[in-house]
Amino acid sequence: MELDLPEPLRTLFQQAVLAQMSGDAPAADALFAQFTAQALIPRALAERHNLGVLLRALGRLDEALALLTADLAANPTSAEARYELGATLLALGDYAAGWPLYEARRDIPTFRIRVPALPFPEWCGEDLAGKRIVLFPEQGLGDNIQFARFALTLRDQGAQVVMLCRPALASLLHHSLDGVDVQAAEGEIEMGEPDFWALTCSPPLHLGVTLETIPNQPYLRAPNAAPRGRGGPLRIGLVTKGAPVHQNDAHRSLNAANAARLRALPGEIVSLHPEDSGARDFAATAGMVAGLDLVVTVDTSVAHLAGAMGTPVFILLPGFQTDWRWLRRRSDSPWYPSARLFRGAVNDDWSAALADLEAAVAAMAAS
Repeated sequence: MELDLPEPLRTLFQQAVLAQMSGDAPAADALFAQFTAQALIPRALAERHNLGVLLRALGRLDEALALLTADLAANPTSAEARYELGATLLALGDYAAGWPLYEARRDIPTFRIRVPALPFPEWCGEDLAGKRIVLFPEQGLGDNIQFARFALTLRDQGAQVVMLCRPALASLLHHSLDGVDVQAAEGEIEMGEPDFWALTCSPPLHLGVTLETIPNQPYLRAPNAAPRGRGGPLRIGLVTKGAPVHQNDAHRSLNAANAARLRALPGEIVSLHPEDSGARDFAATAGMVAGLDLVVTVDTSVAHLAGAMGTPVFILLPGFQTDWRWLRRRSDSPWYPSARLFRGAVNDDWSAALADLEAAVAAMAAS
């Protein structure tokens, strides 16, 4: 939309947005502060939305909540407004209010979610006893691992569950999810005669999942687990980077110096990067994880894999644009009881987080 602002303020706002898009959090924060000191945010929808998104990325969730709530009230048909407010509420742990708004992700092109056109309805919480439901994959591999647990919940409600998944996850999920018909989402798929369909990340909405009711017992196991040794140095699986295409990868992946610092941890270091391990899929990586004492990883799919297996995992979280699922100011996760969280600074300074992690590894080695 065209901003009804004097040219200097319009330029300042555009500079702030460019800094935000480039990932320069301190510059974006400073520029937006200059802008908000001079402009009346409640009257400027575009500025209010962008500032709310930035504040959420900076971890200033209460401030973001106020702006994004006003933004949605003024622009109720905007999928972006619904999603951003939903993600903020989820990060604050308000799942009851957050899950419905999180559904707006399917209307945002960057999520690339293809809602299938099917002759049977989407599941919206109906009784599933004796019914057949098909779950369709969405988003990244970590999301699919995190939400795979709900296939078991639906199974326990009496449903016949067909779970379609990314090919790299098929073997692992087939071996782990007893009573669930797991199929790779490629080629010819045999769905039978379903009664309902759902996106993989949507069941928590209709199940009424809260922080207190997340099913968080380990639910993945390796088809071919390497034996875990007894005694000797710690065996530590290490992941220092994620996929470069991830929109926040510049902040979550470690630079060469910090990666080298982790490779110097006490113990036997095992790289879990597929190019080093030779793992062809997640079943193979799970087999390696099963033989480890600890996994140390940035926020990528292996963090979810280790947590879902119940393996001790230390997860390094970026201070800028921390994902909603890790909540705020917590060192634990209600999704994965075996996880411990180490949070970097908003300006990508990992020094304090790495020092804390090194101390925790040393204590684990000593015990």
